[in-house]
Amino acid sequence: MAEYQTINPAGAGARTARIDEGLRAHMNKVYGLMSVGMLLTGGAAWAISGLATTTDPSLAAAELASGKYLTSLGVALYASPLKWVIMFAPLIMVFAFSAMINRMSAAAAQLFFYVYAAAMGLSISSIFLVYTGTSIAQTFLITAIAFAGLSLYGYTTKRDLSGMGTFLMMGLIGLIVAMVVNIFLASSAMAFAISTIGVLIFAGLTAYDTQSIKNEYVAHAAHGDQEWLGKAAIMGALRLYLDFINMFMFLLSFLGNRE
Repeated sequence: MAEYQTINPAGAGARTARIDEGLRAHMNKVYGLMSVGMLLTGGAAWAISGLATTTDPSLAAAELASGKYLTSLGVALYASPLKWVIMFAPLIMVFAFSAMINRMSAAAAQLFFYVYAAAMGLSISSIFLVYTGTSIAQTFLITAIAFAGLSLYGYTTKRDLSGMGTFLMMGLIGLIVAMVVNIFLASSAMAFAISTIGVLIFAGLTAYDTQSIKNEYVAHAAHGDQEWLGKAAIMGALRLYLDFINMFMFLLSFLGNRE
């Protein structure tokens, strides 16, 4: 018995060290996948907005107030019924991804995430028509700093944030409904309220999701299911990616300088 008591703590310590090392690798993968997704989104948004606009009147299909012109592609993307498909496609893809993830391989799930990130770039590409490039860059930097702080808090805090989950998800559903309603009402006061609440909700979700991703890994690490861990990293990257994108978009409505 004495021998067991001497050896067991060392074994437990080694197991804890393996879990900690695996957790760091898992979180690095989550943040790495999220970063690639952000690059794809930004690159796609910038490239598509460049194809959709021109400064050459001979190539114009419509004129913008800023002295730029929409090409025929720009008219199709931003001034035709196709804009509704582009607007809601990322939302539909998220629900489809959540439903199919268990039947997909990790490689297929990662490819789907990258396709989704590019589709999101298409969906938000109009920000380059509405806001100045400088204000977009400044808002992105502010969002990145806020996101890093909130995610670090979620990772390191000893406080259990699980109680926030239900409250935040209810708020998110209400926010989506309000956004859809305001598409038709076009109320500036309602838009301001939506942006304010949106920033708060996604700030909270950033901390909550980070802690949730960490706890899920620790709970499943002992099983050693590499396929599950691979898909869990992708889903974690998607969750944090959405937190970042949405916080950025809501902050841009406050901080962005319009063309």
